[in-house]
Amino acid sequence: MEFAAGGRLEVRITPADVGKRVSVRRLSDALISGEKFTDTVGVLASWNDGVVLITRRDGETVRIPEGSLVAGKVVPAAPARRRGPAASYEELARVSARAWRPVESERVGDWELRAAAGFTRRANSVLPLGDPGRPLDEALAYVREWYAARGLPPYVQTATGAEGTQELLCAALEEHGWKREVSAQLHIGGLAPVADLDADTDRVTLSRTFDEPWLRRYKRFGVPGPHVLEVLAGGPSVWFASVPGSGDAPAAIGRCVVDGRWAGFMAVEVAPEHRREGLATAVMTALSRQALAEGASAAWLQVEDDNDGARALYDGMGFAAHHAYHHYRYGPA
Repeated sequence: MEFAAGGRLEVRITPADVGKRVSVRRLSDALISGEKFTDTVGVLASWNDGVVLITRRDGETVRIPEGSLVAGKVVPAAPARRRGPAASYEELARVSARAWRPVESERVGDWELRAAAGFTRRANSVLPLGDPGRPLDEALAYVREWYAARGLPPYVQTATGAEGTQELLCAALEEHGWKREVSAQLHIGGLAPVADLDADTDRVTLSRTFDEPWLRRYKRFGVPGPHVLEVLAGGPSVWFASVPGSGDAPAAIGRCVVDGRWAGFMAVEVAPEHRREGLATAVMTALSRQALAEGASAAWLQVEDDNDGARALYDGMGFAAHHAYHHYRYGPA
């Protein structure tokens, strides 16, 4: 990583660069790392009281003593994308939110407070897409009260790693006592390549509604209540896929929400005894063909950080990570 011509190291960032993407080099603890220097790239979140905070693409906030900096510079806001449709973070955040609608919501400035009796963090967290219209301390206090009134833990959903994401808010949440609990990635790709896959889609049944067997395969959330059914059925144009199995639940299922040019995929699950049979690919392909017929051209999906199998599957279909998103929780876990 080059910081200056001729090998000379310079710190060319100042507190005035807060909010910009930077690359810094600092002295490391050689006894621990074995290296003299450590490099960090991310958004400069704050520079106060001799401490520099940098939020990395994956959402981790790195605290650096000012005195340990040996080099630093401002770098381009986001690296150029090599594949996938062009999309802004805000567009994807709104599209994905419409695909997983809460049962109840309230606007606080440009923030949306969402609740669905605890069914998934996405439907029970704040989506902050701008200014809450009040000081941050007051906004976060209202968030805590709003969720407490519903018997729910307060969560704020943020994103990092793309132009227009919320590295500064991530750092501010940590400063206010919120802890990052779960992280995942939103991937995007072209829809046609998935629809063109050579998959056995004859076994896949598509429907506008889900039934009891579909819900039994979607069992990780336990016995579904009315709030679960409402969230699953909500969205601009919703499709459910099912592959018959030998028991009382399908061998594989999936859900797709078509919204303008976007098709979002979720709840793609395969019974353990039917894995490695190509069923996830068949479900994705069948749903993609339906979405393509409705005029969609781009696709998105979300993958949790520890789901290596799903990541490998979707990489093979041409999906690439667009940004990381995180859920911050206030108070004890």
